[in-house]
Amino acid sequence: MGSIGAQKVLSDVFADTAADAAAVGFVLAHLPREAGTVLWAQDRLSEKEAGQPYMPGIGVPQPVMRVNVSRPSDVLVAMEDALRCKAVSAVIGEIWGDPPTLDFTATKRLALRAEANGVPCWLIRRAASPNLSAARNRWRIASLPSAAHPHDAQAPGDPRWQVELFRSRAAQPGIWAVRYDRTTGRLDFSAASVDRAVDTRDGADRQRAAR
Repeated sequence: MGSIGAQKVLSDVFADTAADAAAVGFVLAHLPREAGTVLWAQDRLSEKEAGQPYMPGIGVPQPVMRVNVSRPSDVLVAMEDALRCKAVSAVIGEIWGDPPTLDFTATKRLALRAEANGVPCWLIRRAASPNLSAARNRWRIASLPSAAHPHDAQAPGDPRWQVELFRSRAAQPGIWAVRYDRTTGRLDFSAASVDRAVDTRDGADRQRAAR
């Protein structure tokens, strides 16, 4: 399952609550380790409501170029431009809510650009609904209590998240309790909690996108 997240395609990630940092952690855990710059673009509402990433603490080995813009449309432009750049190893965009500019055509452009240039592209959605999208993988992420610390019972251990893959062109949807192993830098999907069909509320989305 970890290989699905590592695909060089467009992926949607929906935060369970607007301020939950689990979505960002999940995306960072999937960033490629090869050389190259990561572009990270936020619109104004994402920055205001969820805060700016604290760069010294996120543990990304590559340089990160942050772009703060006012409008969701500017985030999309920055992402598409970055996907054309050979020096970029991954692209992250954060967009708040359901702006009209983030329609199927916009996501299709990002998906085609990411696949043409072999660059993973992540779109973090907060306070948003899973409307029609060309994203190849669509996730919902929520925080879980951390794993036990191996040396200190009072300290937090590795991060844990509830991860739901609710639409994918390459894998069976399901829900997992996932642990991020800080030592190896890998995601452990072995704690499968539920493996079920896609929610009926997403069925129409899946059918339209398959056409």
